[in-house]
Amino acid sequence: MTANLQNPIFTDEAKAREWLEARVWPNGPVCPHCGSTGDDVTKLDGKAHRPGLYQCAGCREQFTVTVKTVFERSKIPLSKWLAALFLLTASKKGVSAHQVHRSLGISYKSSWFMMHRLREAMRSGGLLPPMGGIGVTVETDETYFGTIPKDELMPKQGRGKRAGIRRPGYRAVLALVERGGQARTFHIAQADQNTVHSIMKENINRETRIHTDESGIYNIAPWHFAQHETVKHRDKEYVRGDVTTNTVEGYFSIFKRGMKGVYQHCDEKHLHRYLAEFDFRYNTRTALGFNDLMRAEALAEGIKGKRLTYRRPHKVAQPHSH
Repeated sequence: MTANLQNPIFTDEAKAREWLEARVWPNGPVCPHCGSTGDDVTKLDGKAHRPGLYQCAGCREQFTVTVKTVFERSKIPLSKWLAALFLLTASKKGVSAHQVHRSLGISYKSSWFMMHRLREAMRSGGLLPPMGGIGVTVETDETYFGTIPKDELMPKQGRGKRAGIRRPGYRAVLALVERGGQARTFHIAQADQNTVHSIMKENINRETRIHTDESGIYNIAPWHFAQHETVKHRDKEYVRGDVTTNTVEGYFSIFKRGMKGVYQHCDEKHLHRYLAEFDFRYNTRTALGFNDLMRAEALAEGIKGKRLTYRRPHKVAQPHSH
């Protein structure tokens, strides 16, 4: 299944709800309020109840499949939500809110917010297991994407007359990419040694082989990991045997092409959510055995337990992985 907008789940609300319930509740309805399942959950049928409504005997609450998900309280039809979901997961470098607005016949304001909700669903929440391990290589690199406008800069540290606004800078992004595996990216305030090594220690197994460029911010990596090897880009060295950072640089290439070619503009406060989108797409790529349907199903499973309000979409707490 692809983003063919003639599919019944994109035009029929009942079909859309059935498809989503099968992905969110693969083993039957689960009360989002107390976790009750089985005989404790009853579907309320009849004209007196709205479609897809369930009653929990445990906590006496009523709910639908969208309660406590990024779809909750949305007035946009569920069929259009699924159409946007498939459009986003079927594209290699992303899909703009303008394109969704034109394709689905909804306002640009609504499509913009829909896309941010779906990106929130792509985010990996909670404590993730460490990357790498014995015999596994993790490539690490940093890049900078776009300048930070003065009105988006945080006040610098200081007191009295010394407090002020930092000079305009660049948005720093750190990426950890397991060769042949998954990626994790982090929007960081500054790419310095302490910040980078703190993230690496929290996210990479100590037995891992680390590949970086010659940047000084990785100088203490040998203290924490099994092996640390570098390539010297300043000497035009990009590969030495199997030592390279080409994989992580390939990730950045896809990210920047998508951000510049599709999205074009990204506020500082939303960058972590765009990174979550590109991490999700990389981690569900064809090389790892995913197709468009599997990618859409993975995103549908990710909608649970996440809410995003319209007025302050940037206030959602960022997990350690972004």
